[in-house]
Amino acid sequence: MDARKLRVLDPEVSEGTRVQIQDTMQGIQVLDVVHFSEIRFQSTAVEPKGPDHWIVHGSLALHGKDRPVAVEVTLKGEDYRGSATLKQTDFGITPVTVAGGTVKVKDEVKIEFEIALMK
Repeated sequence: MDARKLRVLDPEVSEGTRVQIQDTMQGIQVLDVVHFSEIRFQSTAVEPKGPDHWIVHGSLALHGKDRPVAVEVTLKGEDYRGSATLKQTDFGITPVTVAGGTVKVKDEVKIEFEIALMK
């Protein structure tokens, strides 16, 4: 995926704070999208966990580092939904503080996604 297209959607912060978070997330302190514009996941194994539920093991390339990641995936209708928890420091990213300290990013973050099948 193109890291430059990631967007902050937190409805609990103001538009101005969202813009600050967005700029920081894409900047040199976090994703550094100028140097690391691509985030890539390559699966290596799929472990069934029940009907329409899997753990997908693979390698995540983020911020110039590749690390093993396990992603929990479910099928809901025609969409695959998943999540994974990772530590930013595992990818060489130092958690930051934004908006004068009102927003503090934890080292451990949960990533959620939804993939719609094309017809």
